Amino acid sequence: MDMKIETKPAFPYLAETHELTNLSRELCDYNMFSQDAVLTESVQREGAQWAQDQLTAFGQLTGSADYLELGRLANKHQPELDTHDRFGNRIDLVSFHPAYHQLMKTAIEHGLHASPWTHPKAGAHVARAAGNYLQTQVEAGHGCPITMTFAAVPALRLQPDLADLWLPKLTAPVYDPRNVPVSQKLGLTIGMAMTEKQGGSDVRSNSTQAYPLGSGGPGQAYELVGHKYFVSAPMCDAFLVLAHSAGGLSCFLLPRWRPDGSKNAMQVLRLKKKMGNASNASSETELRGALAWMVGEEGRGVRNIIEMVSMTRFDCMTGSSAGMRMAASQALHHCSIRSAFGKVLNEQPLMRNVLADLALESEAALTLTLRVARAMDHRSDAQEDLLVRLVTAVGKYWICKRTPNHAYEAMECIGGSGVMEDSMMPRLFREAPINPIWEGSGNVQCLDVLRAMAKTPAVLDAFFGEVGKAQGTHAVLDQWVAALAKDLRDPRDVEYRARDLVDRMALALQASLLVQSAPSFISDAFCQSRLEQAGHHNYGTLPRGVDVGAIIARATPQSGA
Repeated sequence: MDMKIETKPAFPYLAETHELTNLSRELCDYNMFSQDAVLTESVQREGAQWAQDQLTAFGQLTGSADYLELGRLANKHQPELDTHDRFGNRIDLVSFHPAYHQLMKTAIEHGLHASPWTHPKAGAHVARAAGNYLQTQVEAGHGCPITMTFAAVPALRLQPDLADLWLPKLTAPVYDPRNVPVSQKLGLTIGMAMTEKQGGSDVRSNSTQAYPLGSGGPGQAYELVGHKYFVSAPMCDAFLVLAHSAGGLSCFLLPRWRPDGSKNAMQVLRLKKKMGNASNASSETELRGALAWMVGEEGRGVRNIIEMVSMTRFDCMTGSSAGMRMAASQALHHCSIRSAFGKVLNEQPLMRNVLADLALESEAALTLTLRVARAMDHRSDAQEDLLVRLVTAVGKYWICKRTPNHAYEAMECIGGSGVMEDSMMPRLFREAPINPIWEGSGNVQCLDVLRAMAKTPAVLDAFFGEVGKAQGTHAVLDQWVAALAKDLRDPRDVEYRARDLVDRMALALQASLLVQSAPSFISDAFCQSRLEQAGHHNYGTLPRGVDVGAIIARATPQSGA
């Protein structure tokens, strides 16, 4: 007897648990440049309008879904170290996911490692910073070797014979990741190796020794013996290293391969287990008679390498500004879609306060960063050169310091989904504390500000000349600057008060720039919340009367546009 079985469920509604509604979606396939009003305006204002077309094209690339995916993959599949090959030969080889190599290739082909040096002109540093800002929103870790390569050029130029040998390949728009001697490569990258276990930021306590192979002196060969406790990007082709020679702490260029094609005696002991910056390999190394050449005057190592450090600190500003922009973009995008309690989130009064505050912080960070980039473009002008010396430390301290809490608040706007590892937010959050600590922590930056003012008092005149450009246009700012000037003239306990002073210097600079260039609903909100309103600590505490709607509209990107 045939048995017929009913294939339709008797109660079909039991199989449907819910209807998918009120869901957010990925922020992708948008133009990161043209949809960023602050960036486009700043590029024009600071002298890089000639780069508009190339930045527009680059912004389309960096905002594409496929390119954003590279950032995720480069962090998911972290670098791995093999100290030896299977036969027992020492190789010190760090392997990366193809996504990392593609990000490096794109950065170098777009000149983010060298364009101001290869094509120097007005706005070159601004254009390069703008491109770096776009690229870093996708992924920050690979930016470390890009930044160090860019920053090494001024230091190498102190030793013309070495510069002639190295700079052509160092500045070439070619990414060549092969683990082969320099003579066989088409393009090179440079790293730094300064930090030691016993010293940290205090590099003068370094113990690494340099022994001359001949007469010694600038441009001559030495062998280095010692350790370096924090070497980022150990697969770079060479490193600028500090070591003690007979004449004191000196700067050296140390390649991974010797000219005869043998491996140099720089041995990678292990990769660091970092909370963030996961795509970037950071390592501990031993120098066991590693060949290196002295760069610049003997005994002037710190001074010779300081220009490189200044450049890397500037890129920390750029990178943290980029992190702020991406965090704010993620929060603004999500809150323009998701609803709660009967309204879209960006229509909820308290959420509007938070979102507008995040956008304000992001705009102020980028505005200050690209102003410093313009100063870097015009260092032949004495005032601009003084600004670079002082404001790089001020901006690096303040912008990087503001980023971690900014990332957290953006994550909170997204809610529980923002905490999930398949979201970009955990990566942005873990990345946020890196720049405040690397290249000199907050205290180091503040002490550098004091040192600059004591050594070159004219830097303070340049600072007040810059903030004075907005004098008389906003009463709150005028009062803030007057009080700051009074306190800066008071020498008592100045080191103890350094953070307070540098905080206020940064806010004065940002407010002055915004008053001069931003829409009034931006500058007024910034001055009222950061200068006039006492105790503005948490985001989302903007005072009454702020046009939060205009601020949110200005900053919100549109996915797929």
